Amino acid sequence: MVFVLTDGSGHAGKSRLSSTTRLLSAAGAKQGSIYGRFPDAAIYAAILNHDFRFFINLAIELSEAFVREQIEYVAGDAIEGYNPVHDVCRLVTDAAVEIMHLARGRRPASYDFLTVSPPDDCPESLRDRAIWLHLDDSSLERKLAAARAYAEIAGEVNTALGEMGTEAFRVECLRPVESSCRPGDEAWRDPWVNQPPWYERHGERRVADGYYRRVLRYREHVRPLEEALRRYVKTSVDRLVVPQQPPDADATAAT
Repeated sequence: MVFVLTDGSGHAGKSRLSSTTRLLSAAGAKQGSIYGRFPDAAIYAAILNHDFRFFINLAIELSEAFVREQIEYVAGDAIEGYNPVHDVCRLVTDAAVEIMHLARGRRPASYDFLTVSPPDDCPESLRDRAIWLHLDDSSLERKLAAARAYAEIAGEVNTALGEMGTEAFRVECLRPVESSCRPGDEAWRDPWVNQPPWYERHGERRVADGYYRRVLRYREHVRPLEEALRRYVKTSVDRLVVPQQPPDADATAAT
């Protein structure tokens, strides 16, 4: 079951959801209840305007889906500092996992995957607990064919293959995630102590060129959202309303 936050329309405003749907259908995946519901511009606006309730409601809805669909494993975007929507997707996923756990006493196993860095990039401390898939030649060829057939990201696919080579994509790694929203974990974890994330520096260039009006910044916009999700989970557990857990089953969700 795959949940997709935006329609992939980007700044141009042209949805690429149909291409996503074709790829997922060919893979036999099922659409989640949140599926390309928002244009990218709407997510950026909500982040910039500190519309925390928007993302809290998404986390609640996602947690309800996890319970309803009997999800045991969740895999979603890693925080890489490249695309703020990918990073925010991780924050919402973390919150949904914790809401499910606190409201129903069950926490699905949570993993992330890289979308920009080499697929096998995994800290030494996580390697033993990560899920590793090593594709045979047939599986790798199907994977590469699917990526090349996604016309809207052809440039990104060609760049990745040119920089890392096809063999890099033979390995898939799902890395275990320690939720940023877990109560009791109050440490300020700033992954960009020495320099801002790539999307912030890119945004500064775009604003200077007149392409954007405002720069989306980690400490001004993304970090406060993470704190708001954490506060919600910490203070609202007694009031969380999540559907009753159906009988045990094994299912997986990707966000």
